Amino acid sequence: MTKTIGWQGVFPAVTTQFREDFSLDIEATHKVIENLVRDGVSGLIVCGTVGENTALSLREKVAVMEAGKDAARGRVPVIAGVAEFTTAFACDTAREAARIGLDGVMVMPALVYSAKPHETAAHFRGVATATDLPVMVYNNPPIYKNDVTPDILASLADVETIVCFKESSGDTRRFIDLRNLVGDRFKLFAGLDDVVVESILMGAEGWVSGMSNAFPVEGETLFRLAREGRMAELMPIYEWFMPLLHLDARPDLVQCIKLCEAIMGRGSAITRPPRLALPERERAEVEAMMKAALAKRPALPDVGLKKAA
Repeated sequence: MTKTIGWQGVFPAVTTQFREDFSLDIEATHKVIENLVRDGVSGLIVCGTVGENTALSLREKVAVMEAGKDAARGRVPVIAGVAEFTTAFACDTAREAARIGLDGVMVMPALVYSAKPHETAAHFRGVATATDLPVMVYNNPPIYKNDVTPDILASLADVETIVCFKESSGDTRRFIDLRNLVGDRFKLFAGLDDVVVESILMGAEGWVSGMSNAFPVEGETLFRLAREGRMAELMPIYEWFMPLLHLDARPDLVQCIKLCEAIMGRGSAITRPPRLALPERERAEVEAMMKAALAKRPALPDVGLKKAA
């Protein structure tokens, strides 16, 4: 029997904070997470792409997971990204998330290796059967080069711990194709910021968001308006947000998101190599986008958003 989960709403892919010397700043990371929960997000993804998972050692990943659990204090679900080179290493990371007491894992394809479809399926099956935690399968072929197609996911429908699918290809037709194959077997999450409304209209119940690190209230409001079909109220916010949401689809999305987060006073723009700071021209472009956005920041309608205590 498939596990039942209550995941829905906006789950920011939380940034991992570093000091000037690129060492892990766990206190600052804890503060970032606390502030997101305080502002009313529905859940958290730690150690995801935006959290620079692949730049962290296992010890550091464990520290970030522990910070996420501690900062959330049970108020929202905390899910840990699992991004490793081998299935065995991914299983070890998933077991650490379970030991810490997190609410689930978001599993990426085995990194570096360009797998064939049956190998991609075997990786997810291997990790999902090594843990009792609910598993979100993460598809992001532009970044990770392995495409988790609806056919591949449908082949995993018998794995009870796989409960959720995060789609970041940008092709919202995938949601319909998957439903045509397996109905409502998997909970669907949007994974690319600049098609979030389209994804929700196609059935996404949640959104793993990058730019909601900088604008968590706007993110939750946009999501809830879309879920409620309040299109007339939604469109001015979506149009205002879209230039910034496009940043989530760039190869340097982490640098862009962390810069926006820093401008909002919510974190540091420092990324760990091989991710380098944005070149001066690109940094100025993002800063100009933020200046324009803040000058026209929209009034938000009531969607019942309650900030956490």
